[in-house]
Amino acid sequence: MSSADAIDWTNPAKKQTPPEPGPLYEKRKAVHPQRIDGNFRRFKWLVMLITLGIYYITPWIRWDRGPYAPNQAVLVDLANRRFYMFGIEIWPHEFYYVAGMLIMAGIGLFLVTSAVGRAWCGYSCPQTVWTDLFQHVDRFVDGDRNARMRLDAAPWGPSKIAKRGFKWTIYLFISFWTGGAWIMYFADAPTLTVEFWTGQAATVAYATVAILTATTFILGGFLREQVCIYMCPWPRIQTAMLDEKSLIVTYKDWRGERRGSVKKAAKNPEEYGDCIDCNQCVAVCPTGIDIREGAQIGCITCALCIDACDRVMDEIGRPRGLIDYATLEDCKNEAAGGTPKPILTTLLRPRTLIYLGIWGAIGAAMLFSLGVRSHTELTVEQDRNPPFMLMSNGDVRNAYTVRLRNMESRPRDMEITMSGLAGGLMWSDDMAREKAARSLTRTVSADATRIVRIYVVAPAGTASQPFTFTVTSLDEQREQDTTEARFEAPEGTP
Repeated sequence: MSSADAIDWTNPAKKQTPPEPGPLYEKRKAVHPQRIDGNFRRFKWLVMLITLGIYYITPWIRWDRGPYAPNQAVLVDLANRRFYMFGIEIWPHEFYYVAGMLIMAGIGLFLVTSAVGRAWCGYSCPQTVWTDLFQHVDRFVDGDRNARMRLDAAPWGPSKIAKRGFKWTIYLFISFWTGGAWIMYFADAPTLTVEFWTGQAATVAYATVAILTATTFILGGFLREQVCIYMCPWPRIQTAMLDEKSLIVTYKDWRGERRGSVKKAAKNPEEYGDCIDCNQCVAVCPTGIDIREGAQIGCITCALCIDACDRVMDEIGRPRGLIDYATLEDCKNEAAGGTPKPILTTLLRPRTLIYLGIWGAIGAAMLFSLGVRSHTELTVEQDRNPPFMLMSNGDVRNAYTVRLRNMESRPRDMEITMSGLAGGLMWSDDMAREKAARSLTRTVSADATRIVRIYVVAPAGTASQPFTFTVTSLDEQREQDTTEARFEAPEGTP
């Protein structure tokens, strides 16, 4: 807003005209990051290789669980409602483990952000990883920053059409394999691959690949920094996680200003700072921001501007760190002539230690729970309509639906016993009434739940009362689970 358009608040009598509101969305300006080498760029290469390797390779890793369970190391088996992760198997009733992992992921994100800013956004976010991969494709096909800018400005012709077609084909290839890798987590990867290419896979598999191919192609190829600025909520949430003690990428303006060329600084060294206004920090930024303007929503804390600035400082013989990871507290101290705190002291502060303690406690609790959990479970459901039946000889019968859960990857014999309810006997619908007893033995398939319909009978005159069912695995583990049930009788509850 110009000075002529500004509102004169000192003159209430004058008719005030408020300025026109600005647009909510700014038209995208193409960003062409320049190639850079340095410690942070190498770290981004490492993270990208690790994360992409994990994503594409994990479904193909085998894990022997015996002949009765799938041998894919990581598998979300929706058909059988199981989640396998190496030696861990999660059943539907154990979804709290998944909730625990999600909580750990959230707290871990808080921990990282409070310690080193948006490091997740700068290195590990899927949008960042695939955008970085696509930007390397840009350099491979179109050349570095200046060549890409010239190509963008050039009119459409055979050369530009050929390059665009070749580059977009590579985009599409990467996007297709991204979608294809995703569906491998939900079925046996080798089997699904054959079915997919022979047209035998389920329709949902083809639809999922098509949707993920399109979203990866569009978001990674054409929307890039727009996703970070407009679509992702985390840049707006992160402000609650940061404080003056958080390490963030910072331009040290007290050292860099006033900006000027090397020649100007040589003539008047007292008037100019270390920044020579080379714009290398802007040229390498994947979102196209100028870090010298301060903290802003477009900064993903990838620190490539640090690599660029350090290289320039080396070339002109000035100390590194004009752009650096620093806390606002240390910046004020350093501007006043002090020295910054050691990195370890900055990271190990109460806030980050609390986050780390909560994160570790949840992880330890989940590991302990996994270590001591039983692989044999019993659930009992009593018939409510009718609650009991009178037999011809005066005995009272109740009916129950018993579920025996075998969470081992092998069949097991399980014994069901009842305790309490004096004189009571039980039998199931797959045996004769005359064979009723106080215990039954049934075989439960590997990694399965068996439903047994059980009838419990008690002598005439028995009052309503609680009793218990106990299931015991008849193997070397001898695991047990007990559930209390209630026997209903005509006399009602005494």
